[in-house]
Amino acid sequence: MFSLLRPYIFGLDPEVAHDFAIKSLKFNIIPKALFHVDGEELLETELFKKRLKNPIGLAAGFDKSAEVYNALFKLGFGFVEVGTITPKRQAGNLKPRIFRLEKDKAMINRLGFNNDGMDAVSERLSKCPPEDFFGINVGPNRDTKDKISDFIKCFDKLNKFASYITVNISSPNTEGLRDFHEEKLLSELLAKLNKLKKNKKIQCPIVIKISPDIAEKEINNINEIISKFKIDGIILTNTTNQHRENLSDTKKYETGGLSGIPLQKISLKLIKQFFKFSKGKVPIIGVGGVDSGQSAFEKIAAGATAIQLYTGMVYNGPGVVKDIKKELIEILKKEKIKNIQKAIGINS
Repeated sequence: MFSLLRPYIFGLDPEVAHDFAIKSLKFNIIPKALFHVDGEELLETELFKKRLKNPIGLAAGFDKSAEVYNALFKLGFGFVEVGTITPKRQAGNLKPRIFRLEKDKAMINRLGFNNDGMDAVSERLSKCPPEDFFGINVGPNRDTKDKISDFIKCFDKLNKFASYITVNISSPNTEGLRDFHEEKLLSELLAKLNKLKKNKKIQCPIVIKISPDIAEKEINNINEIISKFKIDGIILTNTTNQHRENLSDTKKYETGGLSGIPLQKISLKLIKQFFKFSKGKVPIIGVGGVDSGQSAFEKIAAGATAIQLYTGMVYNGPGVVKDIKKELIEILKKEKIKNIQKAIGINS
């Protein structure tokens, strides 16, 4: 069905198409059975000591203001992450700010954390609680003078609704955000988050989302900091503002974060490096170029406990989750692996 609709959808401006998808999902009339897969019990796993029905998640960036998360669960996702949410409502950057690179099965965005703000999101979640495993991605407002304070505000306000909170220090579209990959700033941020958790007896896991553009020397530093502050997990990786030279599409030099197939090998390499450092003790959520069961399995075998996608759904439609699950089950049976948990890190 999606293959028939795709030419018409791709004839629309990418942001118009996205907004249409959000409006359609608000009707929340998707039958769960449509995306069920036989044998899905092989895909059951754990993340932060909680059960996941499968390891396939929707990455932050699609449901930016937490409007359609329960409808998204019906597409077959094991978990959904919303955001990035900031303390105050934010319009984001000027349009156009999303670009399809069709020849490369990639996208570039420079959205700039457009969202309704934490108060509106909190009210929405209070009225309509998430029905399954649910992540909230948080970040600072563009005009803030204290980014750490913004992270703290969002975590404090939203943690009660979340299975985990992602601290987004890696978007290339917010000036100064990636400075938090430096030891001093990252340590200060994590120390203050841990202090808040301790003082208020908050149990919600903290996850850090990492840039794919980090230098080799930063990998060890970040790993040591994550270990020191006992951070619950990491997401590898966000979009990249590099790696354009081998792309074919004429839009490849648009400013913003590149996602999709070009990130496959980059994120895979980092997953292996981080998994090796932590000896598998810190859960990794692998992101970047997941569009099939094979690409999902590669990330899990490299050390990811779970994976996320977004661009893969843009190019393959909502049925991509069902297709990935079916292919993952086939791979597990072919390789004689008992369940998906047994595959974590087998190639690292």
